[in-house]
Amino acid sequence: MSKLWGVGLGPGDPELVTVKAARVIGEADVIAFHSARHGRSISRAIAAPYMRAGQLEEHLVYPVTTETTDHPGGYQGAIDEFYESAAARLAEHLAAGRTVALLAAGDPLFYSSFQHMHRRLADRFDTEIIPGVTSVSAASAALGTPLVEEKQVLTVLPGTLPVEELTRRLRETDAAAIMKLGRTYPGVRQALADSGRLDDAFYVERASSDRQRVLRAADVEEASVPYFAITIVPGPTPATRIALTATAQSDPAATTDRNTAATNGIAARGADVAAAVLPGSDSVAAGAEATTGAATAASTGGPAAHAAPNPVAAQEGRVGEVVVIGLGPGDEAWTTPEVSQALAEATDIVGYTTYVNRVPVRPGQRRHASDNRVESERAGMALDMAKQGAKVVVVSSGDPGVFAMAAAVVEESADPQWREVPVRVLPGVTAASAVASRMGAPLGHDFAMISLSDRLKPWETVAQRISAVASADMAFAVYNPASSQRTWQVAAMRELALEHRKPETPVVIGRDVGGPTESVRVVTLGELNPAEVDMRTLLIVGASTTTVFDAAGGPRVFTSRRYGA
Repeated sequence: MSKLWGVGLGPGDPELVTVKAARVIGEADVIAFHSARHGRSISRAIAAPYMRAGQLEEHLVYPVTTETTDHPGGYQGAIDEFYESAAARLAEHLAAGRTVALLAAGDPLFYSSFQHMHRRLADRFDTEIIPGVTSVSAASAALGTPLVEEKQVLTVLPGTLPVEELTRRLRETDAAAIMKLGRTYPGVRQALADSGRLDDAFYVERASSDRQRVLRAADVEEASVPYFAITIVPGPTPATRIALTATAQSDPAATTDRNTAATNGIAARGADVAAAVLPGSDSVAAGAEATTGAATAASTGGPAAHAAPNPVAAQEGRVGEVVVIGLGPGDEAWTTPEVSQALAEATDIVGYTTYVNRVPVRPGQRRHASDNRVESERAGMALDMAKQGAKVVVVSSGDPGVFAMAAAVVEESADPQWREVPVRVLPGVTAASAVASRMGAPLGHDFAMISLSDRLKPWETVAQRISAVASADMAFAVYNPASSQRTWQVAAMRELALEHRKPETPVVIGRDVGGPTESVRVVTLGELNPAEVDMRTLLIVGASTTTVFDAAGGPRVFTSRRYGA
């Protein structure tokens, strides 16, 4: 029976996902999530540990966030049209009897985009909301001090309010949480100063994540504030030392003095009125950055106050680097010494779960594994960690520049925010070379490499390229020939090739080459059976000059480097 679930994921740490939310994520037919146009979804990254293979995914990409738009209805028109379209997509699944888990960072009904889908769908379909830990609670926990007590008033404010309005609200309340920071922070700091609350205020960035930072609001560099940050003005006087994050600009002695003053000298305010919460524009709850980054927090309040979570911690204030490596197709002997050295020196390992599992576990080294459909998110996460000082290795199988992570990382690094992050690519043995070596030299002359996956390009483009290569009489290696959800392309490739090649053309079928279940054999193009091909298979389709002959140990294959006599 169909059902729409509004799933609160909490502030960023996957371990703060509730038991019920984890169960629903794992059981749902469809996982839906939002992202900006860069494609990286914080919500999906948080939920990834609880998802299962084979689930349908609906990636709802905002057409605009803070930038301008040429939509005739302006920003609001573009957003309204997007919400209507997104709701229609989810309604199709629900009408078909599927359960849909719509992910929401923080809590689904607290400054969340889920509200817009709820408004459009809840009156037509069975709907249930699973609450999540808000970023306000996570930020308060990061400070380690009560937010409000007894009759004190907590006011939650969006940083998008005018400075004058923020100032007035801050003057009237006992405690405050200011969300939606980023480019609004200069105005927020001005309001804190104008209201006399700046010395009482703390800044928490990416609460609960590995990249959490806690600073006094007055010490924050305005240009460095991300959207996923929150300012907290506690109501009670802090009774314990607040563990502040050391920064390259901070003076530990001065920070300690201010921290002590905050502990001993902030007067608590009281009033017998209800807490006020102001509405704001749609967004995920602040503080929800998913499993990214090297730990930079180091307490100024003594070693017992805050322990760095990573023994191989990056050096504060220094940019690290991203190294994209290829492990080779499977056999450890095919991993180069250069790659092995990079892996040994890394603070963080990032990659598809299957490939990360091939890397030996090292004490203190953090591993960030994910599925094989989040390449841009993975690239952005690696660059972000390196920007904070981590030495990040992004792992690929084979060669990272061949249908692997090098393109994703280098493309993402073109974003101005990553331009200063060093990126290196270390080559590896390609799967095509490994398969070819088992049979001799089927790629001995000009050849091409083609991926049959139509996930990132339309099948029409794939088909056009197959026909072009086949008509050019080149051997070609076929990557990603099939998967559990994509089985027809091998047959289509065979038919396209047969328009230009004879049925007797040799085809090498290599599966799990270098792995424990390796198998390599030769068939003809006419005999190629698509049912025998899966995602762990690589095919090499020969040219007119490709020859098979019997030899000691089995058949050998070569493509001659000479044409004619």
